Formats: sequence, C-alpha cells, structure tokens
Amino acid sequence: MDLFEYQARDMFEAHGVPVLAGAVAETVEEARAAAETIGALSGGVVVVKAQVKVGGRGKAGGVKVAKSVDEAADAASQILGMDIKGHTVHKVMIAAGAQIAEEYYFSILLDRANRSYLAMASKEGGVEIEVLAVERPEALARIPVDPIVGIDAAKAKEIVDAANFDEDVKGQIAEAMQKLWTVYRDEDATLVEVNPLVKTTDGRIVALDGKVTLDDNAGFRHPGHEALEDKASADPLEAAAKAKDLNYVRLDGAVGIIGNGAGLVMSTLDVVAYAGEEFGTEGNHPSPANFLDIGGGASAQVMIDGLHIILNDQNVKSVLVNVFGGITACDHVANGIVGALKVLGDEATKPLVVRLDGNKVEEGRRILAEFGHPLVTVEETMDGAARKAAELASAANKN
Repeated sequence: MDLFEYQARDMFEAHGVPVLAGAVAETVEEARAAAETIGALSGGVVVVKAQVKVGGRGKAGGVKVAKSVDEAADAASQILGMDIKGHTVHKVMIAAGAQIAEEYYFSILLDRANRSYLAMASKEGGVEIEVLAVERPEALARIPVDPIVGIDAAKAKEIVDAANFDEDVKGQIAEAMQKLWTVYRDEDATLVEVNPLVKTTDGRIVALDGKVTLDDNAGFRHPGHEALEDKASADPLEAAAKAKDLNYVRLDGAVGIIGNGAGLVMSTLDVVAYAGEEFGTEGNHPSPANFLDIGGGASAQVMIDGLHIILNDQNVKSVLVNVFGGITACDHVANGIVGALKVLGDEATKPLVVRLDGNKVEEGRRILAEFGHPLVTVEETMDGAARKAAELASAANKN
C-alpha cells in the first residue's frame, strides 16, 4: 500500500524524523485555515501540495508556494480537482515553508534480487533519481543493509561516507537515517524514500517530502494501517475481493481468470494473452481481465466469491478456471464449481472454460460432465482452454 505524502509525513514525525509542520485539507476553506495556522510558524510562507500517488506533481502544477493565506486558498482552489497523470486531486497538504540551502536524497528499499535491503543516498536530491542513477551512477551511493542489524550508527556512518556528504551535516543525516530505518522496520515497509532531504539555511536537516510503501502481507501486525487505505479511489471490485480475502488484481481485458497458485495464474495470463492474438484485430484482441489466485482452497464458497467478483466486471466476456490439483484434488474443485454455479443461478451468464489437471482429474471432469451446465466447457490442456476462452470472449464482443 502506497501512502500519500501527508501520511508519510505523519508517520515520520511519529518516529522522530525531523519534518516540517503540515496539515491536510479537502476544501479551500480547510486549506485557508491550515495556511493561517501553519504559516504563522514559517513567516507566512506555506507550500500547497497535491496529494496524489504519482510523481511529477510539480511539473503538472500541483505544487505551489504561497506567501499569504489568500494565496494559499487560491492555490488550493486551482489544485483541488486537478488531474495529474490520471489521478484526480481530492486533498492538498499545506506545509510550512523552508529556506533551503541544499537538497539530498535517501531511501531504503527491499532488494529482492539479493534478498536483503538496500540503502541509497546522494548529495543531489530533488531530481528524478532514476535519471541520476542512469546518467551519473557514481553520484548515487548504494549500500546493502543486513535485515537483522539494520541501520545502526556504524551503518549510517558507512552510508554518509559513501555518499560524500559534507562533514558539517554528516552527523545529522546519519541520525535521520537511523530514524528512517525505524520507520521502515517498525511499520513493515518495502520502501521509505525522502526526496528531498534538505539542509535549511540555519543548518537543520529536514525530511521535506516522503514516500512510503507498506507491505500488505504484514497488515495483521498493524491494525492501524487500515485507516491509511485510500478507500475512496480504490477499485470497487478489488475492494470487494479484499473483503473476501481473495488475491485479486483487476486488469483491462475480456477473459476472467481463476487459478490456484500465483505461478500458475501468471502463466495463465501469458497463455491467454498469446492465444488472444489469434482473434480480433491488432491492438484489439481478447486479453486477461484479472489476476485471481484462490490458493490451495477451491471450495464452493471460494468459487462463489471468485466468480461473483469476476462476473461483476462488465469487461469480462468469458471466464477461464485453470486448476492443477495437488493438495486440493480436482474432484473437490469440480464440486466447488458446481456449487458456485447453483448458488449464482441467473448471475452466471458468461461462458466458463475449465481446465483441470493433477490429483483426481478424471473424477473432476466426470462431475462437471454429469452436471452438464450449458455455460461450462471442459478443456484438457491449458493451451486449449486459453484458446477457447479467448475465442468465446471474441465472439461475445462481436455480438
């Protein structure tokens, strides 16, 4: 889960990271009130910042400096409702102004390739770090972080030395890094980024802008994280799936997909995309409508929940159930499909292609054959099932 900037700021403050005063506003009136309060702390100067989970806000006009309460209100009126790369601005953060002397960069992230953590730091903050990493990689220090030890005083010193920070700020930056590590560790984050981390003209180190991504898999340890979710802009089908504990991601194709195991589902997406190229026209052929992994369970209730979500996607024209029976045998899966279709009744109006393989596959196919539902087609191979699902979706589109 990605946090808004104001949420990251609040999280930083809770862990002792130096930040500027800030408040979130959803209306011009709220922005005016916040600017009056916060501006009193920074000589009347505030920054009005669009709260969207996408970069490039400044270039899009979503970040404005205001030198009075009226200017702040005017800036908020311009930014609220703005579209930034497909994201509508519903909130702004009113942040205290700062006299910036230098801008730096720092982040901690999950290094999946090395199964560890990675700290990155640079004296050149406030720029697109991806560009810096490509064009001037020597300007970006990359230091592995042991997950057990984390960023202690010794590791922080190693990072600031590798990034060649000036001696007069090394101590403060190292201290800020250790506190940012506590955010990363204690909140179960996969990314904590500060760009820019600034030195003010009076010599203070402040996290001026923050980005935090939390690991949803650790949500059970953090009941408070639920309040951080952006439910207003969440996809309604993804929200409904989450409420049913389904591992679902909505895509933009026409073939709904249900499988057991993330690897099998990912392979199914690829096979469906390839099979779809045979039908339709270039750039307009059937493709996957979702990722839905039912894991090891394929009970009637799981199938009911999964099919209910997928069938409520108006883009879906056909559904492919691709299951390899292991711990969950194919006859159990088949009974789950039968039970789901009985419960769904008239809601089930789209063709369903089923491919079963593995433990008790013959029994599973027999159950589906005896059920004889007119919408169900059983295919023996994954390629055959993908092609059939794509063909049915294409035919439905033509109709």
